[in-house]
Amino acid sequence: MDQPRRNPSWSRDELILALDLYMRNPSSPPGKSSDEVLSLSSLLNTLGRLNAGHGQEYRNPNGVYMKMMNFRRFDPLFTAAGKVGLTRGGREEEAVWHEFAHDQERLAQVAQAIRTAAESNMEGASQTSGDGDGAEAEEGRILTRLHRFRERRPELVAQKKASVLAASGRLSCEVCNFDFEEKYGERGRGFIEAHHLKPLHTLSEATKTSLGDLALLCANCHRMIHSAQPWLSPDELRQILRND
Repeated sequence: MDQPRRNPSWSRDELILALDLYMRNPSSPPGKSSDEVLSLSSLLNTLGRLNAGHGQEYRNPNGVYMKMMNFRRFDPLFTAAGKVGLTRGGREEEAVWHEFAHDQERLAQVAQAIRTAAESNMEGASQTSGDGDGAEAEEGRILTRLHRFRERRPELVAQKKASVLAASGRLSCEVCNFDFEEKYGERGRGFIEAHHLKPLHTLSEATKTSLGDLALLCANCHRMIHSAQPWLSPDELRQILRND
């Protein structure tokens, strides 16, 4: 007899949304049958379908409530009273707590961006073959996808390259100054990658990507920016090169 399949571990997107709900009601989190928990359960089911085709009961209200209780074990206002919260959580919960719990404005902005992307089924938000390219951003999987979708749009990248060529006569990495044509000749002509500069939580259908939102980078520098959390800015990576 087949064993029932367990739901996968909570993704960073889901944890950010659960933490946002908890931090809006830390002293008295909404109950399992509350509108807030039911609404988040429904949203997480939408996220589950976007991420891997999970079913309608992917994250039920009881699971949402228990995840909020998992966060309580990190909350100093709760533990100061000698309480411990639910302890059987994952390591990623602690990472999300430390990254977002002390900056509720950023937490709310990122949670709203995830919510908007999932609910509106924004172009680029669903699962893609690019999910494995580098580390997922601190802001979670769905905003990482939107970032990569925007920096890979061929028509915009072509416009950025043409603009830089018209202004400087060459395409070189904005971090290390590597020029593919200079190194590889005709084979390297026109070759360079684009990196999206705007914060992930600002990505929405209403925001249009301008040429100024893109930086041209060599493949090595682009991958170094995305290689681990937190992602680096081009300026931060440039500083690392200067310090070597």
